[in-house]
Formats: sequence, structure tokens, C-alpha cells
Amino acid sequence: MKRRRLGSSGVTVSDICLGTMTFGLQTNEKESFAIMDRAYDAGINFFDTAEIYPVPPLKENVGITEEIVGRWLKDKPRESLIIATKVTGPGHGWFTPPVRHGMTALDRTHIVAAVEDSLRRLGTDYIDLYQTHWPDHGMNVDETLNVFTDLVDQGKIRVIGCSNETSWGLMKSLWSSDKNGLARYETVQNNFSILNRRCESELAQVCRKEGVSLIPYSPLAGGVLSGKYQEGKLPEGARFSEYLSSGGERQKKMAARFINSRTLEVTGRLKEISDDLGMSVTTLATAWSKQHDFVASTIIGASILSQLDETLAAAEIDLDNEVMKRIDLIEEEIPRSFGEDGLRNL
Repeated sequence: MKRRRLGSSGVTVSDICLGTMTFGLQTNEKESFAIMDRAYDAGINFFDTAEIYPVPPLKENVGITEEIVGRWLKDKPRESLIIATKVTGPGHGWFTPPVRHGMTALDRTHIVAAVEDSLRRLGTDYIDLYQTHWPDHGMNVDETLNVFTDLVDQGKIRVIGCSNETSWGLMKSLWSSDKNGLARYETVQNNFSILNRRCESELAQVCRKEGVSLIPYSPLAGGVLSGKYQEGKLPEGARFSEYLSSGGERQKKMAARFINSRTLEVTGRLKEISDDLGMSVTTLATAWSKQHDFVASTIIGASILSQLDETLAAAEIDLDNEVMKRIDLIEEEIPRSFGEDGLRNL
């Protein structure tokens, strides 16, 4: 498994990261342990979680995923692992964040409490990468970064990052860090896949020029690129199947962003390429994600152990220029307005 640096920090990680957001809800503890063991044995040293997990977050389940990861950690050499977690922040309607002291802002009181809770649940003295899960653009960024700087100085966190952030928000934070001599965001964790390439327009340039690493999540576009939704299929137990069949209006709208005429057509075209290469679309999509120069590590996930095989297969694959051009051509030939539904995959 290749190793890459997180931004300009001294922390190096495997170029595939195991995400844990299903642990404790879709995936029981025994299966979660088996998945983490398999990833660790394959050379993955980077594990990503969050205080709000598992997803979908329920008030009674908040923190369960961190507790599971913490119990697994007890039998592993701590120095061999890079553990990332997140403070939720406002949530912006996607998650209902934990309310501490009557607030959800990324201020000192909230962040310090969140860090202490995560350290306790994970059973560790320090967090390698601590991230804001959702930005709080109404908050003074200097205060947020001041808190993070203090926590770094105290040895409770090593490196900081952000998630679901805009290019503007990232640059504003980097400017504040430079101006005030504060800890800087070394990573940004955003949605990035063959079906969602928005990061390439601006955020990728920020990462390159400012020495920040992208940590892509959802390289399979919520499972669409696995092909399981092709030909109108709604597989039992799949998240978007449940959203479309019994979810609320917001969930159905979200599912439609991922499952629509364009995304299914693109997946079909990718299947032709993957068949030519003798691999699955899942392997192809994961390999494509980790191959970009601004990417440090691509987050994969699994709710059952067998799902890991195809994503782990991408670890040893480097796609040549001809394959990358064939994938780019799909983007050109199937515009985002394709299909009668006119929906964009955001």
C-alpha cells in the first residue's frame, strides 16, 4: 500500500482509507472488527470516523462508531495507525449535531467538549487528524483555529483538517492561519468521484498551490458506481433504495441526485471500460480517485466484509493515460443536463 503525506505535515497515510460510518447501525461490532482487521492486514493504516456516526445519525446512536473503533484499537499498536475523526459543527440540515451548552457552533466550548468526548470513546490520548465535519461560516474562523492550535500544542491532536468545505472557506481559513501564526488545515475531505468531479475546477488548484491534501469520500458515488442500481434495480438494504421507497422528501431528493438517467448511463459506459481491463467498476472508480496528484487518501467503506475485496484491489492499480482519457471522454459526451429528469449529481 502506497503512503502519502497529509498536506505539508509529517503524517503519512495509506492511499486508501477505511471509512466507518456504518459501524454500529448497518454493521454490528463483530463484522466491524472483521472489516477493520482485513483493511489493516491489507496495509491500510488510516481510519476515518466522526462523533456523529453511525449514519443515518440517531440521537441514541451518536458516538457508537467511535466506541467500536476504540475497542478495536486496544489490541493494535497505536503508533501504527492514523485515526481521523470530526467535530460536527452546524450540520446544515444533513445531520442533527450534538447540542452542547445550547449551541452547535465551532467555538471553543463546543470543540473542546467534542475532542474530550472523542478521546474518551476512542480510548486514546491523541487524535492524528481532527476535522470540522461541516463548516461554520457564521463563526469567526480565528476562534476556531485558535482552539485547534491550543489542542495541537497540548498534544491532543496532531493535524487539523476540514470537510464539506468550499474553496472560499478553505482559502479564508488558510489566510487566517498564515496571518495569525495558527495551525492550518492540511486536509479537506469532500465528495469526489467520477460522477462528481466538481473538485477539479477550483478546489484541486487550491490544494496544489497551498499544499493541502484532498481526502475524497464516496468514490463510488453512494454505491451507484458499483452498478447495483442499474436497470431500475433497488437492492434490499441499500441506502438509496430505502430513501426512494420509504424516505421523506429530502431523502428522495438526495437519492435522485445520485440515481438518475445521467449517472446510470455513465456507470454503464464505465462498465465497458472496466470489462476491457478485467476489473469491476468498483475497482476502476477507486483506482481513478486515488490517482490524482492532489489526493492523499481515498475513503472506502463497507457494511459487510465481502465488500472490501473490490475496493482493496485498487491498491496496486495505476491507470494509464489512455484509460484516464477514456473516462474523461465520458464526461464530455454525457453532459450533466443529460436525461429527461435533468437532475445533477451533486
